[in-house]
Amino acid sequence: MPPRSAPTVRQQRLGAELRRLRERAGLSSTEAGALLGADQARISNIEAGRIGISPARLRTLACNYDCADEALVNALCMMASERGRHWWEEYRGILPTALLDLAEFEHHAVRLRTAQTSHVPGLLQTVDHARVVFQQGVPPLPPHEVEHRLSLRLKRQAVFHGNEPTLYTAVVHEAALHMQFGGEAVARAQLEHIIEMSERDNITVLVIPFRAGAFPGAGQSFGFAEGAVPQLDTVQLDASHGSVLLYAEAQLEKYRKLLARLEAIASGPESSRDLIHKVARKL
Repeated sequence: MPPRSAPTVRQQRLGAELRRLRERAGLSSTEAGALLGADQARISNIEAGRIGISPARLRTLACNYDCADEALVNALCMMASERGRHWWEEYRGILPTALLDLAEFEHHAVRLRTAQTSHVPGLLQTVDHARVVFQQGVPPLPPHEVEHRLSLRLKRQAVFHGNEPTLYTAVVHEAALHMQFGGEAVARAQLEHIIEMSERDNITVLVIPFRAGAFPGAGQSFGFAEGAVPQLDTVQLDASHGSVLLYAEAQLEKYRKLLARLEAIASGPESSRDLIHKVARKL
């Protein structure tokens, strides 16, 4: 099978984790290939996500790399055994790859967390609110692309449904609740939707009130997807040119601590719902 021309973010992540294990073992790609009965080019392609690896061969590599973390190896084997196309592939070539990457890592996450200062989290946005957000692009997006992005965003919300809905915690600053995207009626419906979603067992919405004053990470929006093991967690940063994904150990630990601080500063679930109700009643 020829190498993949455009590996997905999950395929790239699997390769990156294997490269990390190899480097910790102090082996070159040539040495790793010799242990596996392959050449250096094959190891390089595996680590770049351009070709796959079977779970059995992955376990052999992990053994050669002296990796005794069974939970991590099992999680990597699960990634290696994944086959078939997922729903977001229908948008490939239509929408930016970064948006598909976002859908992919959300789909596979064990738990999702986010912190937003001036926007309602995408997974909690209504159709009308999201459409207005997409219409504010610079330069303006053509109507058909707005609808494609809207369709993708709504399908991403499927993580909240099904037999095993994903756990989700959103920390939202009160400022985001006052943003009237689309006017009062759209804003009111959006706040009511957040309240309704926050009453689900798997969803927690925490609001940082204005009275909380200064807080860490002010002005920054990001998401945090927890993997099957902590080493496979991912941070997603919002940027004008698209999402940026981080997964270096130091970065993951930084954002874990930041989220813990934000969640501690925010009001509890019931108080947060009361505040959202209060803002909605003023519209």
